[in-house]
Amino acid sequence: MKNIKFLLLGIFFAIVLSKSQAISWFRFYEMFRFQSFHMFGIIGSAIVISAVFMQLFKRGIIKDIHGNLIKPKQKEKGFVRTLVGGTFFGIGWGISGACAGPIFVILGFKFLPALILLLSALLGAFIYGLLSKKLPN
Repeated sequence: MKNIKFLLLGIFFAIVLSKSQAISWFRFYEMFRFQSFHMFGIIGSAIVISAVFMQLFKRGIIKDIHGNLIKPKQKEKGFVRTLVGGTFFGIGWGISGACAGPIFVILGFKFLPALILLLSALLGAFIYGLLSKKLPN
């Protein structure tokens, strides 16, 4: 019962993703063709909300469930790895028609295509794990 709030938050997030059409292949297609602002607005909103929460973490206003400070790790900056990683992410997004974030929400709507998408994402993560020592990261 202690973690029920996380389940409820996940359900709420799934409802928001589905109602905002952030799981729609057509919305991604429109975004990649620069025909609609819809997805750019959703992504931009997520960036602003994330920035606010990161500041709250850094200032110690939001803590983990045990009351400890959340200290985000500093990431190394790198142009090449950002370019390579973003390219592979974008290619996968463009080919599949779905972002990795809402895969589990899509499972509730279109089970078989989403299952293939989930297995492909897991395979990609596995391959990355095998090659990560040789990549510029």
